[in-house]
Formats: sequence, C-alpha cells, structure tokens
Amino acid sequence: QVQVVESGGGVVQPGGSLTLSCAASATFGSILRIDDMAWYRQAPGNERELVASIGTDGNTQNIRSVEGRFTIRRDNAKKTAYLQMNSLKPEDTGVYYCNANVVAQRFDGELEVGRYWGQGTRVTVSS
Repeated sequence: QVQVVESGGGVVQPGGSLTLSCAASATFGSILRIDDMAWYRQAPGNERELVASIGTDGNTQNIRSVEGRFTIRRDNAKKTAYLQMNSLKPEDTGVYYCNANVVAQRFDGELEVGRYWGQGTRVTVSS
C-alpha cells in the first residue's frame, strides 16, 4: 500500500512557527511519480479545507487566509512535501492532512494510481 505520513505538528504560541512534513512511501513496491501534493486542515466543528497545493512543476496555490504566512514546497527525491507556517494565529488551529496523487509500481509490475491521505498531524495555536 501507499503510505503518507505527516509530522511536525505541535503546540505553539500566536506568532510562532512550525514546519510540517509529509512523506510518501510504498510498501508493495516503489513510487514512480508523485503529481500534485496538497495540505488540508480541519478545525473543530468545521469541514476539511484545502490550505495549499504544489504541482510537479513547483507551481503553488494557497488560500487567502494563509497568504504571506504559509509556504508549501516539495523535495521530489525524498518524496516529501513541507508546509512552512509562520506568524501562526489561533484560527490556524486544527488537524493538518497531506494528500498526494501517487503513481506506484507493485513488485509484480502492476501500477497503482490514486490519491492518498495521511493520518493527520495536530496544530494548536494558543497562548
């Protein structure tokens, strides 16, 4: 199976910074390619929302509320995406999820293509 694992969450005071990481791997073979990768978040009582995304060409998009504060980037060799979060606000609190559009190859040569979610990492911004 394809695994997507997030890390880097924690508790931080308003104005602080955190960097989240999202690493993809395949237990049944190897990952050939990861197309777009994205970070979502879900605050208590709210629906999951897209925060930022990055394509294979490095083009990025993010929601207006994090403009100038959050930066998404990726390391294709490491099959990892990052979300650098600066000037954090209490309204940034939530569980952050990574989503990766993956093309993987099984040991038997068959391809596995799909979008995969991580288990989430919790970010709490509070004084």
